Amino acid sequence: MASTTPHHPDASSYATSGFGAKIGWGARPALVLIDVCTAYWTPGSPLDTSSNPASVASLEVMRRLLATAREAGVPVIWTQVSYRKGMRDAGLFFAKSKSLDVWEEGDSRGHGNLVEGLEPREGEEVVVKRHPSAFFGTEMVGILQMLNVDTLVVGGVSTSGCVRATALDAMCYNFRPMVVGTACGDRSPAIHDANLFDMNAKMADVVSEEEAIEHFKAGW
Repeated sequence: MASTTPHHPDASSYATSGFGAKIGWGARPALVLIDVCTAYWTPGSPLDTSSNPASVASLEVMRRLLATAREAGVPVIWTQVSYRKGMRDAGLFFAKSKSLDVWEEGDSRGHGNLVEGLEPREGEEVVVKRHPSAFFGTEMVGILQMLNVDTLVVGGVSTSGCVRATALDAMCYNFRPMVVGTACGDRSPAIHDANLFDMNAKMADVVSEEEAIEHFKAGW
């Protein structure tokens, strides 16, 4: 089992059955940062993950990935969530997860605010979404094609939700998902670890920060 993914008692069974082969890197990566906002690192927020030390640590990892990508000229793509007043465009996602109203238009709590040091710059693509995947109902595919990207280096929140959904859809669209495990956060360490293991087994390569930075520095 790769050191970038948590140990799992069923790892050998998965490997024997043929799961966990490497997708491998393409030639043109982009950094995709999923839903990075204060909702996930603010005590009292319904989406707070700050009780998980790995989630807190992910902020610095994302900042380092972002700095390296920008310096190397690697495209940076952000996703953000937004809903209309009354959550009338949230559909069944909101029926299941009432905490989504932190992104309702006009919400006064400010949980949708940007995190210091993790703000989009002018010229960087911002994909606004209403569902877990960065691909569903958005222009993500067109943006990636326009940029001539073949590999997505993914970080953000939450590991078990929007990161996983985006990695799965990336693979389905034949973009190579490289999930930086230490750049992802979730409120439950157990769920975080289980999802990294499962993504690596079935839909993505879970890679280290160092590996991602090495590929960024190699440039296009």
